[in-house]
Amino acid sequence: MVLISALAVAALAGCGPAPWDPAGGGTPTASSTAVPTPVPNDLSGGATQRTLTAGAVTATIDYWSTLAMDQWTADAVKPVSISLITTVQPDDGQKVYLQRASMTAVPSTPTGALEALPPQLDASTVSPGYLVLDPYSYSQTFNVGPVPPEATFVTLQFSYDFLVQTTPTSSEYAKQTATDTLTVALTD
Repeated sequence: MVLISALAVAALAGCGPAPWDPAGGGTPTASSTAVPTPVPNDLSGGATQRTLTAGAVTATIDYWSTLAMDQWTADAVKPVSISLITTVQPDDGQKVYLQRASMTAVPSTPTGALEALPPQLDASTVSPGYLVLDPYSYSQTFNVGPVPPEATFVTLQFSYDFLVQTTPTSSEYAKQTATDTLTVALTD
């Protein structure tokens, strides 16, 4: 009987690992899969508002896109609209003018920035600029063109140059510049 039991054990040992042992007799090891870091999206809600200060000027800027965020693909033309209005402190009756607004789009991957698209510029065609003191506002739409297919997000760099009258009747102006940056995720 001992001989039969020994033969049975020897026969079973040659059949391979037990079905309940997925590693074939070794200790199971944990594996991990890298999860990409989510890209922040300043327009994920469809719009965002920023308040910027440049010297005595405070600018309130609304940003939005008429293109749904799920359509912000690398090859699409992606519009970004802005509406800007300013106040000045102290408010002695002087006016604030927007001399120029610009946007530069920089496509990026998780490992770094790619080559920036050519800057877009809206320079005032009237002197000294567009009146942007509340209740007068400035609106514009810039377009982010196609970017390389490996880009996962685009950084939008905005710059606004203001001229502020030194006094309400003066033809002398102080220049103030405000900058802002938005990050917008791209979809496949």
